[in-house]
Amino acid sequence: MAESTNLTKLASVLSIEERHDLLDKLKSQSVLSGTLLYRDEDDKHSYDIETAYSRLPWYSHLWFFFLSLFKSTSPIKIFEDDKFSTLASIIEEKAPGLYNYQKGIFLPPLYRYLVKLKEAAHFFYSALDSSVNRDRGAFFAYLGSLEMPDVHRILQNEANPITYAKAHPGLTDIELRQVAFKRMEDAFAMIVEEKRNAMYFDARCLNILKELSSFLYDRVILAFNHDASENGETCSTGIVRDLLINLNNILLSLKVVPPMELLGSLFIFILQERVGEQGFDIDRESHLLLAKAEQALAVIQDFNKNVPLTLLLRCCTRDMTLTPHELSGGEDWYAVYRDYWKKRIESYYADYLRENRQSELIESFSVFLKDKPLKTLANAQTEANPDGIPVKGAFALSFLYTFYSAVFMPDINWVLRPILIEGDFQKKENRLEFTEGYNNLIKLEDEIKKFEYNISLSGEYGKRYSQARQDMSSTPIPVKRRKIQIIIEEAEEDAKTILDQIVFASQTMINTLNGILGRDNKGRYFPLTNLQTVIGKNTEFIAGMNEVIKSFQIVLKVLDDIDNMEIGR
Repeated sequence: MAESTNLTKLASVLSIEERHDLLDKLKSQSVLSGTLLYRDEDDKHSYDIETAYSRLPWYSHLWFFFLSLFKSTSPIKIFEDDKFSTLASIIEEKAPGLYNYQKGIFLPPLYRYLVKLKEAAHFFYSALDSSVNRDRGAFFAYLGSLEMPDVHRILQNEANPITYAKAHPGLTDIELRQVAFKRMEDAFAMIVEEKRNAMYFDARCLNILKELSSFLYDRVILAFNHDASENGETCSTGIVRDLLINLNNILLSLKVVPPMELLGSLFIFILQERVGEQGFDIDRESHLLLAKAEQALAVIQDFNKNVPLTLLLRCCTRDMTLTPHELSGGEDWYAVYRDYWKKRIESYYADYLRENRQSELIESFSVFLKDKPLKTLANAQTEANPDGIPVKGAFALSFLYTFYSAVFMPDINWVLRPILIEGDFQKKENRLEFTEGYNNLIKLEDEIKKFEYNISLSGEYGKRYSQARQDMSSTPIPVKRRKIQIIIEEAEEDAKTILDQIVFASQTMINTLNGILGRDNKGRYFPLTNLQTVIGKNTEFIAGMNEVIKSFQIVLKVLDDIDNMEIGR
């Protein structure tokens, strides 16, 4: 769910009240809200030529029979030609200059209408790319907060284990999970038919906008070629009629301006990347997007008004029964919505367990760290800094960061340093291993500071992470997400390197000191030949070595516990 959280930053900071306040403002500013985009007068009165001919009075049949003798063709063919010739005249009267029936070509004015329609539809292509194409679940969750605010409140608050636990302390983890999912089911049960219909209508509009914005306009437009005799671009009807039949179905399906709940949700997701920009004003930016959306919808309305596409298609296909049909789509909104909330509540529960476990860990090693506050890494994602980089290992490094100043330097180094400088090891391998481990420990603070800088906004990873999240280019969303994930993985690899070095150093110190004290039963580590010289008059040195061994055992245990906690993060 971290991905969804990143993608819904703006949505997450808006309360339900703020969302509805913004929605009300948009509704009050809307010019086209509720307006019809498509009138289906031209779609009516379809009929079959053969049936129509059979219903003619006897004298009409006689008339067409005599005509067939002169024209050497069937009566019904003459009747058909007459009907389509009449239809072409009706088209010319309703929308002059779009179609040449005799030549069978579409004319320059239709070309210009199609170009404008493509430009208008592009707005919705970009809008959908920034919203529902990015995260359908998160989008429907936001839309649901507008259409079903009472359901959303329960899912957001009462089905959230973190907030529920604060209001109802004393529940076990299992009980808390059971309550959370019971409240989730209660919320879903509140989605009555009226709410389902509203969400389905929005989801269907969304699907139609997707079809409209992804229609193959270029294939139609490029089929037109310049014709000097017509002073513009023309196209043979047979080349594009199948594509235009599809377009006609789409336009019929978008009969009214999409609900403001849907448009408002699109606007919020479009504006995600703008959050944090200096001078960002959500009211102003939403109003600008509304103006663009209504401009695009006005172009669609104008196309429908001035281009009798159904009549054109009947004429050029010679099919009087041709009638556009409405598109389906959007039926899966409930499955997407439910799956999103189920995963989100699971994520809330995992976060709750992780936060509890982290609190328990901090409490368990607080005495070891002499109650010093944990030095959290700047720009690493924490509860206090949700916008930081979500690096696995950051919490472990915070523990080591504090351990270095609170324990290592004052309580451990005074034991290790004399051994490093004065100790006479029986085996060269023991000295080399001890020296490497000691160097890893002594440079620990510098390594963590270096890592902390690298994930800061000025560092290598921090800069790249910030740029990748704010990338407003046309980079496909999966590519963008992978770019962000690569940055996180590279940072985590650096963190792992530091942690591996300290695990190695801690185990080395435990093994070496046990060997020095004569407690290595495996015969790999041996006492110093000059241990008494190293100890000198310090009677506490042996006890100090034992305490150091215990300290490094604690370090290894804490690092292992943290790693287990972070699995699946």
